[in-house]
Amino acid sequence: MTLPSFDELDGGRSWGLWGADDKLGTLNLLTPERVKRGAECVKKGLVFAINLEMHLPDPPLFGRDPFKHEVVWLQNEAGHDEHLSDWNTQSSSQWDGFRHIKHPVHGFYNGIADEDHGIHHWAKRGIAGRGVLADVERWRSSQGRPLKFDTADPIEAADIKGTLAAQATTVEEGDVLLIRTGWLAWYRSTNLEERTEYIGRGHPSVGLRPGPENWRLLWDLHIAAVGADNGPVEVWPPAALAAPDELQAILADPARLDEVFMHIRLLPLLGLPLGEFFDLDALAADCAGDGVYEFQFTSAPLNLHAGVASPPNALAIK
Repeated sequence: MTLPSFDELDGGRSWGLWGADDKLGTLNLLTPERVKRGAECVKKGLVFAINLEMHLPDPPLFGRDPFKHEVVWLQNEAGHDEHLSDWNTQSSSQWDGFRHIKHPVHGFYNGIADEDHGIHHWAKRGIAGRGVLADVERWRSSQGRPLKFDTADPIEAADIKGTLAAQATTVEEGDVLLIRTGWLAWYRSTNLEERTEYIGRGHPSVGLRPGPENWRLLWDLHIAAVGADNGPVEVWPPAALAAPDELQAILADPARLDEVFMHIRLLPLLGLPLGEFFDLDALAADCAGDGVYEFQFTSAPLNLHAGVASPPNALAIK
């Protein structure tokens, strides 16, 4: 199948490319050949678990509540069970499923009803293939333009292209692209008082600039999914980069909201899964050390019927 370019898509939507009832979006690109291609990347046998600790960020971002973890005795004190309560699947490392965000005009991905989507569709097929890392934070620092982690500092399409070129990294169709912004390393360097103050400021974050240049880049790379080490992948808060007059015009036209909040374009219109809070620092250090930025990528989302999101349970294997 030859995929159209972004500019060739009907209305900037991928709907119908994999059938009218498709619920996988660009995960369809993870063909058996692509799965085998990922396995070919394993040379050293090193495994990098890229899920963040479940209790981080702490306090949670985006107004989410912390979960409770209770360990209880089995009968006759034979051992333990445990209970999680008030657990939000999007409070730590996660995939955003297609139920997470709808387009204000067109609805959910592929025009399918909300209740017919669910992370269980992804879980049943699994996510496995070739992954590539774009260490934008390292490249931007080498260019004398270090990223500002606790502000809405935009990563441009040119930054991603520059990073990939400097790494001599080729993105292949069906790859999982992981983007390191450096936000998580910065976050780990802060204490509880600083984190609380950060939340009080609305937890602004470095990330991809919303708008056509990054939409076009991500689609035209024909990746299966994109993940990052920050919370929203894109800059936060939404609309932080828009000029006041332009923002007023965008907010008055629901069809343009994706220009300030990229989730609205990537999830419901392009069917491109988003991974957030991926722990990429150890992987990035190894890639910088040996100059190899490709690896086998695997992820097993929760088989939760009609689930909105899931921890990725992701591994990068070199």
